[in-house]
Amino acid sequence: MTHEPNHRLPANLTFLGAAGTVTGSKFLVESDDHLVLVDCGLFQGRRELRRRNWAGFPVNPAEVEAVVLTHAHLDHCGYLPALYRKGFRGRVLCTEGTRALAEIVLRDSARLQEEDARWAARQGTSKHRPPKPLYATSDVEGLLPLFAPVPFGTQVDVAGPFGVRLEPAGHILGSSVVHLSDGEVSVTFSGDLGRGHHPLLRPPAPIGPTDAIVVESTYGDRAHPERDPGGLADKIRPVLERGGNVLIPAFAIDRTEILLVELGGLIASGALPQVPVLVDSPMALRALTVYRRMLASGADDLRPDAVGAHRLYPPTLEELTTSAESMLATRPRSPSIVVSASGMASGGRVVHHLAAMLPDRRNLVLMVGYQAPGTRGADLVGGAQAVKCFGEYVPVRAEVDQVGWLSVHADADDVLAWLRTASAPPRACYVVHGEPESSAALAARISDELGWLAIAPREDERVLLLPAEAGRPPR
Repeated sequence: MTHEPNHRLPANLTFLGAAGTVTGSKFLVESDDHLVLVDCGLFQGRRELRRRNWAGFPVNPAEVEAVVLTHAHLDHCGYLPALYRKGFRGRVLCTEGTRALAEIVLRDSARLQEEDARWAARQGTSKHRPPKPLYATSDVEGLLPLFAPVPFGTQVDVAGPFGVRLEPAGHILGSSVVHLSDGEVSVTFSGDLGRGHHPLLRPPAPIGPTDAIVVESTYGDRAHPERDPGGLADKIRPVLERGGNVLIPAFAIDRTEILLVELGGLIASGALPQVPVLVDSPMALRALTVYRRMLASGADDLRPDAVGAHRLYPPTLEELTTSAESMLATRPRSPSIVVSASGMASGGRVVHHLAAMLPDRRNLVLMVGYQAPGTRGADLVGGAQAVKCFGEYVPVRAEVDQVGWLSVHADADDVLAWLRTASAPPRACYVVHGEPESSAALAARISDELGWLAIAPREDERVLLLPAEAGRPPR
């Protein structure tokens, strides 16, 4: 049923993911019987979260006319092939940087889904007979032609009354803040916000006018330490001097690039010795190619002083492309720094390095990003005496440390500063993409410091979207 333009029902927003948790971002917006999804992320982490990926989708995916992506991390785009498998055939709107990186992320995710299904078939551990992946490589290949890149700062039609404009979010290459409007009400989605000191990307763009804001709260209850490259060198240097190796689990996209910039600068300045920096992650190397291409050609979300791919070629960089090279790197003949995915040590080649390096007291495992509860990385940071790798426990004798300032997520102070760039108070600010304590803490600060109505919504909660001043008493 459609409605006459002067008798339209209010738009509404449903929180299908990232409500009460830091993963699975999905926000369904409906206006005048048109459906648009902002982000389409995979649930990751604890088993009870991962099981949500297998639940039925609350609306017919074939009726979703478009998906707008904030960026290419799996918890924001990783459910897209499953949506395609269920019948979605609309457009996927995002920046060119997000399109290029999402292609890498989604192909890798499909490969892992297929490998997990084969493993479950051999082990007999799946309730499905035969075990099946959430989606397959064929779903990704069918989905990719639906991507429609959108330049930053350009207003484009989405579906029905909806229009969208993307602005830089400063989180990873191509990441964007989404401004969605149906002509009567506008809502701004932060996606994942970056920080002001990213070595390659511009800081998040100002909000401007909007009626509602959906903001992330990954670090909503804390502040990051100040940038401290010297402190990073002080953690690494003693390990190398005692003949140990440094393992840095790092997200394949953006964190690896930041590490290469920082480590390259420290080695070039003499703050660190000239040891090999080994990048051991096929996905990270493919993403590195995208970053280098964008740096060489220039992209609108890059800092002007960052343009030039030379910054991603540290003097001692070695790129490990084969499994044989990776296996040799688990027991290097001389001290080295290994950067390997995944960033939460939940899978990938980094698990091989952990199994080999954790038992040796000379080594250091350095965590450099958010560690979700239930992941191997969180266990290590929490002081675990042993962690399970490939079905058996490995003793943790190596030094384990963490660096907070390398995070590419805004902390609570960064988020508050960004929210202050709104032209006027929104009708409501919805705090999402955080653990419950984090979201509650940020919502309280927004209420106390900005005087806004701030809510941490529940999973599957549906709210009306109304103009900021609609129905409010005069001042």
